[in-house]
Amino acid sequence: MPTLIWIKRDGETPVADLADRAELVLGRHEGCDIQFADSAVSGKHVRFSLGPEGWDVTDLGSSNGTTVDGQPIGTARLSNGSKIVIGGEIELLFHDQPEEQESEEQPPEASQEDLGLVRAMREYTDRIRAEVAKVIVGQQDVIEQVLMVLVAGGHGLLVGLPGMAKTLLVSTIAHVLDLSFKRIQFTPDLMPTDITGTDVLEVDPATQARQFRFIRGPLFCNLLLADEINRTPPKTQAALLEAMQERRVTVGNATYELEPPFFVLATQNPIEQEGTYPLPEAQQDRFMFNIWVDYPGEAEEEEIVKATTVQARSRPEVVLNRDQVMQLQRVVRQVPVSGHVVKYAIRLVRATRPGDARAPDFIKQYVSTGAGPRAGQFLVLAAKARALLEGRIHVSCADVQRAAVPVLRHRILVNFAADSEGLTAMSLVQRLIETIEQPTEEDY
Repeated sequence: MPTLIWIKRDGETPVADLADRAELVLGRHEGCDIQFADSAVSGKHVRFSLGPEGWDVTDLGSSNGTTVDGQPIGTARLSNGSKIVIGGEIELLFHDQPEEQESEEQPPEASQEDLGLVRAMREYTDRIRAEVAKVIVGQQDVIEQVLMVLVAGGHGLLVGLPGMAKTLLVSTIAHVLDLSFKRIQFTPDLMPTDITGTDVLEVDPATQARQFRFIRGPLFCNLLLADEINRTPPKTQAALLEAMQERRVTVGNATYELEPPFFVLATQNPIEQEGTYPLPEAQQDRFMFNIWVDYPGEAEEEEIVKATTVQARSRPEVVLNRDQVMQLQRVVRQVPVSGHVVKYAIRLVRATRPGDARAPDFIKQYVSTGAGPRAGQFLVLAAKARALLEGRIHVSCADVQRAAVPVLRHRILVNFAADSEGLTAMSLVQRLIETIEQPTEEDY
């Protein structure tokens, strides 16, 4: 698309879009298409015209002349990146991106196989819930949020008291999705090489030659359960952070790629904090969801006791395989999102920041630090993932609302006033959902 850009000291400013024009005159007079107040520019200084072979620029007998790429011109043919200086003062850049190059930048369209998988996801999701229910009683919201994290390709932080079956839930979902599963019990004496792996010296029994061989640690799996992640020192947490963000580990001078898909579901005990190493804000922000695992209901707790105090227990079956999980991760990026859904997600995120002019009064009163830009990205991704799990290719504001609490809960820091009144980040997010209105036609 041909465009003229004005190069100024404080940056570049688009001057004119030439896509729907055949001619454009620049100068100081009011009759010009584009006017410049600079005295070095003549009344009618230069004309841009579309010819059979492309765009030409013609000097209209100006006092101070026109140059293209440093050469004085009468008429010259323009190409992508040509620099035009009029009157020795005004610098313009001619930008003409070829159509075929623009099309290469478009995201790939979903294949019929991808669409078929999306249409079948409603049934798959129901089957996954049914298989997990053979082992886990209740916790439907937790299961849904874990599935949203896995489909979106993120990581989740499960927070709950001991005995809530967090470990059993994660291992069961790994089995149902046919993912290799490993569990690390984080302790204060755990070292980075205990989770990444280490080099060992081996001696060849035939030649007696010595060489190092890398022994892979438990990070090399598809679904990793980091149990009580806040009980290990910061340097071990940092090693896990690299694996979460980069999908690779570094040991010595060598870097090893982790086989996709790779997910981390970490657990934390919200009560006992003695002898722990709280996760830094940067690492908490890497977790897409903060999933609260609450007490079961009375009827559910009775069923748990009955099911776990007998010999026989049902074993869940595999519903999806690893390739299908990776396919879903790819498809979720191709799901279109309407502008009003993105606008609503950004409104929610910006409303958590007490310094924002449009933030509600209770946010300014009770919040010290709001959510960053990554929260908006995760809100939209999670909304897409929820739509896929229900077999839909359209995303609604209701999907964003469903993801708001687990995405924003650990990204909002409450102040002393909130603590003194017993208000938590979760309660503030829920109040925010009730307060922030969805975009209407007037917003456009």
